[in-house]
Amino acid sequence: MEHTHTAEGHAHHDSSTKKIWKTFWILLAITMVEVGLAFLHLETGFPSRVVLNGVFVILTVLKAFYIVSEFMHLGSEIKNLIYTVLLPLLLFVWFIIAFLYEGNSWKNMNRDLKPGTPIEAVKAPAEGQHGHH
Repeated sequence: MEHTHTAEGHAHHDSSTKKIWKTFWILLAITMVEVGLAFLHLETGFPSRVVLNGVFVILTVLKAFYIVSEFMHLGSEIKNLIYTVLLPLLLFVWFIIAFLYEGNSWKNMNRDLKPGTPIEAVKAPAEGQHGHH
C-alpha cells in the first residue's frame, strides 16, 4: 500500500508546526522577561521582592492560561466550558493563598503565645516601635 501526501494533509501539518513554534516563542519571551527581572533584582534590588513575586505569579498564570488555551484547545471552546475549568482553578489558587496566610498567622500566634511567655514580652516589641521607653 502506497502512502500519498495530500495538499490538505500537508497544509494541516504546516499550520500545526507554525502554531507550535508561535507558542514556543511566546513562552520563551515571557520566560526571558522573568529571568531578566530576576537578574535585575539580584543586581540592583529593583523591583522589590514583593513586587517581583507578584509579577512572577502573574506571568506564570499567564503562561499556564496560554498553554491550556493552545494545547487543551480551550481557546476555541464555548465560554461556558472555559468558565467551568477556570472558575475552579481560580478558587484553588484562592484556597492556596488563604491557607498560606492562615498558616503564617497561626505560626506567629504560636510564637507569641507560648505557655509561660510573660505578656510584657509580647507587648514589648510593639511599644518599642512607637518610641516609648
